[in-house]
Amino acid sequence: MYETWEELEKSIENCNKCKLCKMRQNIVFGVGNKNAEVMFIGEGPGADEDRLGEPFVGKAGKLMDMAFDVVGIKREEVYIANIVKCRPPNNRNPEEDECEACLDYLRNQVLLVKPKIIVLLGSVALKHILGKEYGITSSRGKVIEKKGITYIPTWHPAALLRDENKKIDFIRDLKILQSKDF
Repeated sequence: MYETWEELEKSIENCNKCKLCKMRQNIVFGVGNKNAEVMFIGEGPGADEDRLGEPFVGKAGKLMDMAFDVVGIKREEVYIANIVKCRPPNNRNPEEDECEACLDYLRNQVLLVKPKIIVLLGSVALKHILGKEYGITSSRGKVIEKKGITYIPTWHPAALLRDENKKIDFIRDLKILQSKDF
């Protein structure tokens, strides 16, 4: 594990641990407050994220930003990362070996940020952080405490683009952050 952000970011510069490196434009490492109390973890970058090198800047990210505005979350006050740092082709879910290749980077990000709360965006993040026995439909909106961290699973913002009804759940889940004592 790396002691500083600089060491960690340098370690990923030329990553070729999985096949996703062959197609990427940019490694999408993470963005936001490196001392945030709240961290958001998604599954992987899409086309806009790959092009710009920043997580959640496409349509799903804009929808997430609108939800942030509704509940009073400032993007610059949270830290946002993904399970995988390179874009899976055609925005497919990352495969198991791709996730495994990136998880040490993410674990190190969590250790450096030291968040009190981690919001897990979608099934891929939920299963790789809390375990395969968790399902997003049954877990979303619940507060799960593990090893001194509070986890809040919710829908991935891309799911909101496909099913408008999930927007209400997503905003309700984000409101849980307001009710927590920091």
